[in-house]
Amino acid sequence: MAYSTNFSIEELRFDNNGLIPAIAQDWLDGSILMLAWMNKESLNKTLETKNVHYWSRSRSEIWRKGATSGSTQFLKEIRFDCDNDALVLSIEQNGSGACHTGEKSCFFNEIDSISINKKEKKTNPFSNICSELFDTLNERSINPLEKSYTNHLLTKGSNTILKKMGEETAEFIMACKDNDKNAIANEAADIIYHLQVALLHKGVQWRDVLTVLESRRKKNN
Repeated sequence: MAYSTNFSIEELRFDNNGLIPAIAQDWLDGSILMLAWMNKESLNKTLETKNVHYWSRSRSEIWRKGATSGSTQFLKEIRFDCDNDALVLSIEQNGSGACHTGEKSCFFNEIDSISINKKEKKTNPFSNICSELFDTLNERSINPLEKSYTNHLLTKGSNTILKKMGEETAEFIMACKDNDKNAIANEAADIIYHLQVALLHKGVQWRDVLTVLESRRKKNN
């Protein structure tokens, strides 16, 4: 249920040091990019300028994200949780990434769910599965694997890729005609995969598609 009401920063619950945690999230694919802290002044600067400002606990000062690195963040939307003590910033990330290491996300270390004493580096942050799929396909194009179906399609080129798109679309239509929900889901997944291969082959990024969808959503609203 959507609702609107007047809002004051005073409603937020800052800790004893006058700070509130702020999670930065990619505005298109939902990737969790970083966790930082804000005080009232940095939050106000962010809202006024749309350039994201944080509070540095180590330097005890406000800093504009990317002021020196160029990896700036532009605010798209900001939300707070049900307890009023945490923020989520939907942002457009510029530059090399949100992390000072150069990674897109600060959350690139994963704890192994089977062996808690083991960690693994994940260069791509967790996001929606379609974005993760495109990242994987892009990785295949850069670092080909022997017997990779993706590399086979990319090597064969447009005719083979488009032929597969036609075949998968026809199979999806037949699954819909048969009202087979399991088959519909599987064929839809096949279409998305081959669609992304076609996009990659033509140099179109998945984010380009998400940007178009986002612009259409705004128009429909």
